[in-house]
Amino acid sequence: MVRIRTNVASKERKKKVLKQAKGQFGHRSKRFRQAKRSVIKGMVYQYRDRKVRKREFRRLWIIRINAACQEEGITYSRFIKGLTDAQVGLDRKMISELAIHSPEAFKELVKIAKSTNEK
Repeated sequence: MVRIRTNVASKERKKKVLKQAKGQFGHRSKRFRQAKRSVIKGMVYQYRDRKVRKREFRRLWIIRINAACQEEGITYSRFIKGLTDAQVGLDRKMISELAIHSPEAFKELVKIAKSTNEK
């Protein structure tokens, strides 16, 4: 019977976790048990916030489009409905960029939306 020692493997596992916990405060970066908890929690936040980031950006684009629509005298919902009915295939990110960087093009979109809503 041969005794199997796991010193090397366990040291590598611990080093991996401690490397991930680098930059954490206090014992979270020094002690394995606390570091492991902290790294797992951090990964949970990371996973969750990848989805939250998408929500927040969509929200920002909608706020920008709404502000530009108010200047043109149309509500956001009527604007989006008009573009949808006119089958304009621009997403909110692109519309928001147009509203900021190319107001003339945005005014054309508003005209399209208004004319579609009048029909």
